[in-house]
Amino acid sequence: MTVTDASLPSTEGIRIPGLSFRRFAGESDYPLLAELIAAANMADGIDWLPSTDNLRIDYEHTDGMDPHLDVLIAEADGQLVGYGQVQRDVRDGTAVHWTSGTVLPEFRRGGLGRAILRANEARLREISTRFEDTTDRAFDSWVDDKQSGATELLTSEGYRPIRWGMSMRRQGLDDVAEVPLPEGLELRPVRQEDHRRIFQADNEAFRDHWGHRESTDEDFLRTFSMPELDTSLWRVAWDGDEVAGVVTNWIWREENEKLGVRRGWLERVSVRRAWRRRGLAKALIASALVALRDAGMDEAMLGVDTENPSGAVGLYEAVGFRVKDRATHFRKEWS
Repeated sequence: MTVTDASLPSTEGIRIPGLSFRRFAGESDYPLLAELIAAANMADGIDWLPSTDNLRIDYEHTDGMDPHLDVLIAEADGQLVGYGQVQRDVRDGTAVHWTSGTVLPEFRRGGLGRAILRANEARLREISTRFEDTTDRAFDSWVDDKQSGATELLTSEGYRPIRWGMSMRRQGLDDVAEVPLPEGLELRPVRQEDHRRIFQADNEAFRDHWGHRESTDEDFLRTFSMPELDTSLWRVAWDGDEVAGVVTNWIWREENEKLGVRRGWLERVSVRRAWRRRGLAKALIASALVALRDAGMDEAMLGVDTENPSGAVGLYEAVGFRVKDRATHFRKEWS
């Protein structure tokens, strides 16, 4: 796709020899971008190392994002040294315009991150013109607390913390105690014909959470297109024909190999409102941990909103999870 030079940021004032900007080129960029993200995150101690295939699926099935227009690439003498990406969605009555990206450590503190952030905001303003929003608008970004430079940059550009999250880890799975399900509920293997019902039940359960975004068909396709998908690891509780609660386990084997760990993720933990306060979440989590142990994993991780209204943090601590990393949700008012 041809994009005019006027849509790209200027390199003036950025202290990186041979710097240039371009838009995402498609298939050939996926392995390069995955390598860039992994290298930056490894340097920052962040445990997200996307594979080429997973990055491709993310980009192909993300609503509110066209990677050819919404991903910015920075190169120095032909080497990828930084990138930015944007997307728009609606959460809790606010049109959220997301900005994210990273720069390789050896190319930081020279003005590149600021140029990418400002270019992202300019692109988001272009995107906003396609919508007649009757809701509030805002620029948002999530940053791991170990990324001190990114925090300084966002703060200097008018962003302020509004919410906090944590990743929690349970080290060792040999001592997991099974917890019985509440009376009348049962676990059933995940069948393909039930994928949509499980997906919809999980979305419904999360409507009570801060910053919820309604799941879409693209989210469904992304979830069930991932090459690491193994629904035999999932734990789904049924009450007759109704899905009561879900834990979706994932094992990111390529990432594990790079990190030198045997780790599984409880990516989604949800219980629908009618089945809460009965011990279902604890039973599902215990069963999910057993499934990861039986798959050869020796630790488990999950993410949580620190102000989760259902008391999730206390529940996770009760089953052996402890805080590993913290992250901050930043917001900048639209003007």
